[in-house]
Amino acid sequence: MAFRPSTEHVGNAVPPRSARWQPGQALFAGFEGTACPAPLLDLIAAGRIGGVVLFARNVASPRQVRELVRTLRAHEPADAPLIVAIDQEGGRVQRLRAPWTEWPPMRRLGELADAGASAPLAATAAVARALAVELRECGIALDFAPVVDVDSNPANPVIGDRSFGRDPQRVAAHARAFVDAMQASRVACCAKHFPGHGDTTLDSHLALPTIAHDLTRLLAVELPPFAAAVEAGVASIMSAHVVFEAIDPRRPATFSPEVIALLRERLRFDGVLFSDDLEMKAVADRWQPREMVDLALGAGVDVLLACKSFALVTELLARLEALPDSRLEEPLRRIAALKRRFALPRDSEPTAASGPPYPEHVALAARLARSA
Repeated sequence: MAFRPSTEHVGNAVPPRSARWQPGQALFAGFEGTACPAPLLDLIAAGRIGGVVLFARNVASPRQVRELVRTLRAHEPADAPLIVAIDQEGGRVQRLRAPWTEWPPMRRLGELADAGASAPLAATAAVARALAVELRECGIALDFAPVVDVDSNPANPVIGDRSFGRDPQRVAAHARAFVDAMQASRVACCAKHFPGHGDTTLDSHLALPTIAHDLTRLLAVELPPFAAAVEAGVASIMSAHVVFEAIDPRRPATFSPEVIALLRERLRFDGVLFSDDLEMKAVADRWQPREMVDLALGAGVDVLLACKSFALVTELLARLEALPDSRLEEPLRRIAALKRRFALPRDSEPTAASGPPYPEHVALAARLARSA
């Protein structure tokens, strides 16, 4: 099934025999700067990269972003459209800022009921639809949002107001509303960080957090929002680089078959499971790239994220392309299904149909900022 380059080195653009089934479709990459480096464009053209993740460092202006995405997609193979993704959550984590709309954190939406709002879930849906418009007009088909972690630990240094709140049922309700609205607007969501990063005191960008909660606690607090997202048809979920000691004391969720089984078997999720960024110190300081590929795929992860280093991209890709086809059948099937559902049509281009700025979106964000 999968294409196995034998004489070319990683980086050469080799005409793909079947790009859709190449191992590198299970790898999404980021890069530095406002133009995509030529070696990464070569991998895209050969179908050896499944998607590209944009960050604030890649953004200079609306015109530049549209041209960047146009260039990326001009290199995509005919049978394996490129997915361009971004973290556009609102609040602290939104890579597109003014003149795009700057949204309040999701905690503000979760607090609307407390502030007396009559339709808090409608507000969440309205934000998700507006976000989808702004992303789709840039040619971005996947938003790494919403955060559905329950913010159960006030000392958490990384989640906080990125979460809809501290009550699992409230977070679940807003997660469902967000996913329904954004995906109805033809942008894929990614609920994160499974099975829950809310009760940690460490940031997995910097260290490896551990949580002692047993399954009873996870079923009561951490898992209900993910279950709601799955019920809403969420296209993808992102794993947490967090050790859940009562389930697997040795490996973080990203590398743990026992933890991922909760998602695949108990919640019956058959969509795409992304790793969190494999450059984060929680994992990068402990495992080599080859080990991370084997552990993540062995646990049930479908797509590996390497968000900055091209050297890491090449190491991960080399390992992926050395694996037997059987290791990649399920991930590639799921990735192909996501692309059929959400990839932009091949003849479509980023547009400037109505913005930015988007006056109606700016007005909505301002109302939300005042209302809580």
